[in-house]
Amino acid sequence: MNLVYDFYNSPVGNVYILQNEIGVRQVIITSEQWNKYILSAEPIKKDSVKCSKAIKELDEYFRGDRQEFTVTLSLEGTEFYKNVWEALKKIPYGEIKSYSQIAYDIGSPKSCRAVGQANRKNPIPIFIPCHRVIGKNGNLTGYMGNRVEIKEYLLNMEKKFKDR
Repeated sequence: MNLVYDFYNSPVGNVYILQNEIGVRQVIITSEQWNKYILSAEPIKKDSVKCSKAIKELDEYFRGDRQEFTVTLSLEGTEFYKNVWEALKKIPYGEIKSYSQIAYDIGSPKSCRAVGQANRKNPIPIFIPCHRVIGKNGNLTGYMGNRVEIKEYLLNMEKKFKDR
C-alpha cells in the first residue's frame, strides 16, 4: 500500500503522520526516529490533503479541544497486540492505567510484560494512547525509547484540559 505523510508541529516537536489508503498507519513523534525512518524506508510523498483529518484532530487534541480521535487507523500486528491497543484506546482521556490493569482488562492477567511489549510496539502513539499506561508503582516508564518527558507532557496536558 502506498504511504503518504504530513507532519504537525506540536508542543513536543514535530509529529509525523504516515497514512495509507485505509487510514493512519504510523505516527512518529521524534525527529530522530523520523530521520531513521526516512533513511530506511522507500521514498514517500508528502500529502497534506490525505493527512488533513489526522492533522486537524492532532491540532484539536493539543489545544485541549479533542479528547477522542475519530480518524480511521490501519493497524498491523498480532491479535494479542491488537487486543492491547484496543484496550489502550478505551483508557479515558486524562486517566491512567497500569500494565497489569491492561493485562487484566484483556483477560490475560499474567501477561504484564507482554502488554509492555505491545505498548512499546504501538505504531500509532497519541491516537492509541500508550502514554496513559504507567508502572504498577505509579512511576512513568519508558516512552518512545527514553523520551519520558513527552509522556509526562501529554499526561499533564490531558489532566489540565480534562474538566474544561
